[in-house]
Amino acid sequence: MTFRPYPGVTIAVVIMLGVLCGLGFWQLERLSWKVALIAQVEGNMAAAPLPLDTMLKMPRDQAQYHRVTLTGAFDHAHEAYAFATAGSAAVYHVLTPFRTLDGRVLIVDRGAVPKERLDPASRTAGNVTGPTQVTGVWRNPDAPGAFTPPPDKSRRIWYARDLAGIASADKLTLAAPVVIEADATANPGGWPLGGQTVVSFRNQHLGYAVTWFGLAFALLCIWLAFHISRGWIAFK
Repeated sequence: MTFRPYPGVTIAVVIMLGVLCGLGFWQLERLSWKVALIAQVEGNMAAAPLPLDTMLKMPRDQAQYHRVTLTGAFDHAHEAYAFATAGSAAVYHVLTPFRTLDGRVLIVDRGAVPKERLDPASRTAGNVTGPTQVTGVWRNPDAPGAFTPPPDKSRRIWYARDLAGIASADKLTLAAPVVIEADATANPGGWPLGGQTVVSFRNQHLGYAVTWFGLAFALLCIWLAFHISRGWIAFK
């Protein structure tokens, strides 16, 4: 048997194998994390709604996607709108301050309306007044990105659920920097249309891991074939 690997090529291949295998193991760690996250979210969504005091004491990452029940009243005069799309159509999420019986304020995403229902006068039946109860999903909304358009404050339209910006515009002090996504309980008149929470997590980490390990195996095969072709490795 002959085994005389070429030093320069072998060192480079070893380094590349280390990198590729490291990426593969990192993706396996991400896979484990994603599976645990999905299980946690599914458990939170299936659990009974919790009171606000319990939610406020819960760590931020654990509270995400839990259902919560609030009792108080909507401040419809200060509703704002977050632009979104449903298929190819533009819709607007109605973000309304909700003041609990003890005076704490949260933003409730009451659901979506089409452009022709953006004016509150077109859906007055849905703007319930007085004490009411709402159940929804506790969400930490994504912050505006570098390419998020600035809000149209004159029309109260925002292009991200920028709670800090919305609260600042209306001089509100929020009990928590979260949005409560109202459940599918029908509003009078049908609008806004609640139940808009989407739970969708891409989980392609296993495929990525297989790709990195596959590249590492292919690189090893190329290194071996290269040395065999030059007689630096032989099995006789």
